[in-house]
Amino acid sequence: MIRVLLADDQSLVRAGFRALLGAQPDIEVAGEAADGAEALALVRELRPDVVLMDIRMPLLDGLAATRKITAEPEFDGVKVVMLTTFELDEYVFEAIRSGASGFLVKDTEPEELLRAVRAVVDGDALLSPGVTRRLIAEFAARSKEPAAAAGLGGLTEREREVMALVGIGLSNEEIARRLVVSPLTAKTHVSRAMVKLGARDRAQLVVLAYESGLVRPGWLG
Repeated sequence: MIRVLLADDQSLVRAGFRALLGAQPDIEVAGEAADGAEALALVRELRPDVVLMDIRMPLLDGLAATRKITAEPEFDGVKVVMLTTFELDEYVFEAIRSGASGFLVKDTEPEELLRAVRAVVDGDALLSPGVTRRLIAEFAARSKEPAAAAGLGGLTEREREVMALVGIGLSNEEIARRLVVSPLTAKTHVSRAMVKLGARDRAQLVVLAYESGLVRPGWLG
């Protein structure tokens, strides 16, 4: 059973998500929070698998709450998916850099929301089911200047290649077709790169791909 915490200051949004998620046989809504401070307290109390976290909330906003959650080793198993009203939200890429496993637009299709919740639990988090590679590059362009790629020295050439493809938004299946390997092999390379770089999940691997200079903003593959 996947346990989800809803954190949004709009009760109608929470009610809609609760109705959708609660109707699934493998998902339960563990709790609800109306602000970031309450969300942080409930994460500590309930230890949910996934937190659907609104970016803009009173008392403590979603970004600050996410940083606190991802900074605590005891919350390593908790995945945060940010909620935003607009796809081009200026805080989205910063949210991913803060440790969020991805983000969703609030009016996303129900199937995409359910897929995203299950994906982050499986460790296959995406930046967002609805975000195009162009948007990924646009957010990356707003990030800090690339650091030296020396930090990737522990990766094999194939792992670097796979990491770059993850960075431009390809799924494991698309990577497998591009490299003419099986999806399982692609997933193995992604997992090894994550372990070697200490990335929490796939979303953080995307950030590292840009920040290391392995992928350049505007390169769409």
